[in-house]
Parts: sequence; structure tokens; C-alpha cells
Amino acid sequence: MISEESVKELFNYLKTGENVKFFSKVSDDVNWTVMGTHPLAGNYKTKEEFVKSTFLRLNKVLNEGVVLKVNQVLVKDATAVVEMESLSTALNGKPFNNTYCWIVRFENEMVVEVRAYVDSALVQMVLDENETN
Repeated sequence: MISEESVKELFNYLKTGENVKFFSKVSDDVNWTVMGTHPLAGNYKTKEEFVKSTFLRLNKVLNEGVVLKVNQVLVKDATAVVEMESLSTALNGKPFNNTYCWIVRFENEMVVEVRAYVDSALVQMVLDENETN
């Protein structure tokens, strides 16, 4: 059973740079939907596809990589709503002050489904200004 404390503990790995520990609790066949109209938006059917298309891509344009701080967690049954903010800076020196809301469903303490909401315009801007082909 998940609790606010266990969810905060898991998501704290995204703040401390221990993404491998966070993703060890994400199912290999997770259904992860990134909402919005930016290049990272879409539905990812595996953890590998999600990480490659989002986290690894952002890591290339952010000095510190993806660093997320939890602001609030709400838990009901097997679902958590996690509000976060980015603590990263883009390669061009601009702060990447994005905010996130992830609705996360757990089964047996593993993340099996996520709907992630982000600032689409900010994601587009950071990629446009910092990504090189």
C-alpha cells in the first residue's frame, strides 16, 4: 500500500539525482502519457521509451539534468497526485522553471501508469534554444 511518505521518498530521488533508484520502482511496461503540444508529449508504452524520449533528451539541454522537487503529494487508494517544480538551468543559462503534475497509479508499489502535465511552451522553448542536431 502506498502512502504520502512512501511516495515522497520515491520522488525525492528525482531531486537528489538518483534517477536510477526512482526508475527501479517504475514498471518496464509502464503506460506513461506526457500531456501537451510539445516535442516530448505523447504516449509511451515502456519505461525505456519514456526515459529515452524525455529524461535523456532533457538531460542534454539542462546543466544539472532533470532535477525535480516535490511540492505536494495527495494519495487515494493506489493513486498519487504529485506536484513538482524543476530546479534545472538550461545550457543557455536560463532557468528551466517548469511545474509538473503527475497522476501516478501504483500496483504492488510499482508505478504502472502516469499522466504527466507540464508547461508545453516552456518545454518547446528550452528545446528550441538549447538542442543541437
